[in-house]
Amino acid sequence: MNFNDISTTISLLHTRRSAKARDLVAPGPDAEQLRYIFQAAMRVPDHGKLSPWRFIIIPDDERENFADIIENAYIKEKPDAGRLEVQVMRSYALNAPTLIVIMSCPFENGRIPVWEQHLSAGAACQNLLLAATALGFACNWLTDWPAYSRLIIHALGGSDTDNIAGFIYIGSNIKMLEERPRPEYESVVTHWSSNTS
Repeated sequence: MNFNDISTTISLLHTRRSAKARDLVAPGPDAEQLRYIFQAAMRVPDHGKLSPWRFIIIPDDERENFADIIENAYIKEKPDAGRLEVQVMRSYALNAPTLIVIMSCPFENGRIPVWEQHLSAGAACQNLLLAATALGFACNWLTDWPAYSRLIIHALGGSDTDNIAGFIYIGSNIKMLEERPRPEYESVVTHWSSNTS
């Protein structure tokens, strides 16, 4: 294989990096670009053809309302939270020009294990990031406390069995993306042998 003639797709996979949500500024993707991104996100492994995920766009004119929901949910769970803590939680709704919440919506009591359906939602998150990056945008995939709050999940229309797979922030980066350490090949790739005890 000639790695000097590497394809655009492999190059993207080898160089993709996360931005910081707070550093993302306009422009973000327009409606046509978002549709293109979502179409890529939907082309993930999906055992049983269940589509066990949903993409929820938080529009600009709803950002403050969503921030209020996050703040109220956080204070309800942590009534002694300090002002800075609350501001950090509110920022989950306010960073970047485009905010998408990906909900993992597994079908329980079927023949496809729920775990596989959650994996499909994670794959949808990654495809979404790759498609947005291919269009020239910078992205950040976050979870943290807001992703695990049942109050927030319900406010977004999720059920008791749904989970937030991630908050995806998309925009244009104002800072150079920093490379972070990656694992050594030999530390994560092995060859199995039946002789290994």
